[in-house]
Amino acid sequence: MIQSPPKPGFVALRDPAVLPPAVARPVVAIGNFDGVHRGHRGLIARAVALAGRLGRPAAALTFEPHPSDHFARKSVIFRLTPAAAKALALSRLGLDAAITLGFDAALAGLPAQDFVDEILVRRLAVSGVVVGDDFHFGKARAGTPAFLVEAGARAGFAVEIVARIAADEDGSLEAVSSTAIRKALEAGDVRRAAHLLGHPWTVVGEVAHGRPRGRTLGFPTANLALDPSTRLRHGIYAVRAEIDGTRRNGVASFGSRPTVDDGPPLLEVFLFDFSGDLYGRRMAVEFVDFLRDEVKFDGLDPLVAQMKRDADDARAILAGD
Repeated sequence: MIQSPPKPGFVALRDPAVLPPAVARPVVAIGNFDGVHRGHRGLIARAVALAGRLGRPAAALTFEPHPSDHFARKSVIFRLTPAAAKALALSRLGLDAAITLGFDAALAGLPAQDFVDEILVRRLAVSGVVVGDDFHFGKARAGTPAFLVEAGARAGFAVEIVARIAADEDGSLEAVSSTAIRKALEAGDVRRAAHLLGHPWTVVGEVAHGRPRGRTLGFPTANLALDPSTRLRHGIYAVRAEIDGTRRNGVASFGSRPTVDDGPPLLEVFLFDFSGDLYGRRMAVEFVDFLRDEVKFDGLDPLVAQMKRDADDARAILAGD
């Protein structure tokens, strides 16, 4: 979990017509930034460094909804960091602002040169732009990094292109990417996801009321409904949770609870050595390891026996992690 506090004065802006004076003439890092992974943080660090050299504020420029969702006209992307979580993660990386533009038909149809002229120059008055070497923008993704370098030279803003970060140090060509992280989570490989992210995959939500079944079974749980786009593998995980700045170990189930009701997917978190009322409180849960798949048991007794084994396994993993 990212622990750095937000930079003092950080602001999150949605579709600003003009920028506030405190973030005027920014250096912007541009991207979707879903997951705010190692590659994104490298890009943002370059933007912060360039802003420091130019004496300007640094900002992330991102888009909502995700362009893939816009073009599909429905939610098709497993969001690693829904909008609120993304803004929080960005606030902790030394930026002065996160600027979110609504991604709609008008923006999608804007030619690359018009994006430069209307968005970067007229609307944001950027001093510099930092993008990845696979960045494309404008109608039909016609804008390339090389195009942006030339456009910046004509318009008078600096442009830096950042090479992709390798996923591993074994010489493979795979780069850190949101797609690779989604695939790892869909397979339940939360350790691989953490390696690519640079920190454990974390979800944040408000603890909701549920059926008090867990308490009657000896395993009272804090229940969180995750973003509907979540395609995390259903199963049991060793987790750490944070509430009001206090971190606790635990074990969590994500899935449909086939033994008891086979309902909508829900994250149920059992915190070790804790008793208290968590309803309505905000909880962050980071996924440390995958224990097993969700399965249907022949009654509650074998389910409870397995839950006890899961808790023991999670305690052992977290004690050594």
